[in-house]
Amino acid sequence: NFFDLGGHSLLAAKVVARIRQALRVNLPLSAIFESPTVGGLADRVRTLVREDKNPFDTPLVPANSGHAAPLSFAQQRLWFLDQLEPNSPFYNVPMAARLLGPLDFAAMERSLNEIVARHESLRTTFQLLEEEPVQVVAPTMRLPLTTVDLGHLTPDEREAEARRLVSEEARRPFNLSTGPLFRALIVRFDADDHILMVNLHHAISDGWSLGILSNELAAVYEAFRTGAPSPLSPLPLTYSDYALWQRNYLGGGALERQLDYWKKQMAGAPLSIELPTDHPRPPVQTFN
Repeated sequence: NFFDLGGHSLLAAKVVARIRQALRVNLPLSAIFESPTVGGLADRVRTLVREDKNPFDTPLVPANSGHAAPLSFAQQRLWFLDQLEPNSPFYNVPMAARLLGPLDFAAMERSLNEIVARHESLRTTFQLLEEEPVQVVAPTMRLPLTTVDLGHLTPDEREAEARRLVSEEARRPFNLSTGPLFRALIVRFDADDHILMVNLHHAISDGWSLGILSNELAAVYEAFRTGAPSPLSPLPLTYSDYALWQRNYLGGGALERQLDYWKKQMAGAPLSIELPTDHPRPPVQTFN
């Protein structure tokens, strides 16, 4: 059983991606939870092959259209939530790391901007075009590396102020239409002790993205610190390419079939779920 072996949701996503790539079937993520053994997954794959519901008939290729791309369905959900409750920090994706040892500020700032240039998502904003939200990718964008020096404070004061600064940055909202949707902050304790804080909106990132960002930043920073070029090769596809592919794949009735399925599954379900809790549920969600 996948979960008995220590599997979790991020590993499940990786397994599904590998199965899709190797066997060319559109295995949903839920299949891992519903059939968490090799035998059970094999049965699911056989069923999909028989039904011939194969997204790979619509190849994922670079679009290079030069036009604003549609939102993916995940982005559309987050854009809608932002319209529903503007200036909310609830979908921020912050990450902070303690950096021990000498820090090359110039190499760090250059490294962050190298990653911004590499990933279109980090240069993306969301604007209305003919009353529909679209992805707008800036051809270039410079990310400033904000620095706060706490060297004048006592050690205890530094820790408290650093926590306050990081917490404050994590809760600072993003504007999806103007951007940028990626910010970076360095908090300096002394010459050999810093905190690097990055904050992204969930519309351009997720938990998996933070791992990619960390690995690429470490590789690029090490290269730039020693005067070497970036070791990262160009990306063959962008997230805009994926969004276009997803819309094309779900065209032609596929989306309607999926919606019909869930409407039948959810028919008669309660409008809200009242769980027994210590306090009554407030009219407006607080996220406490």
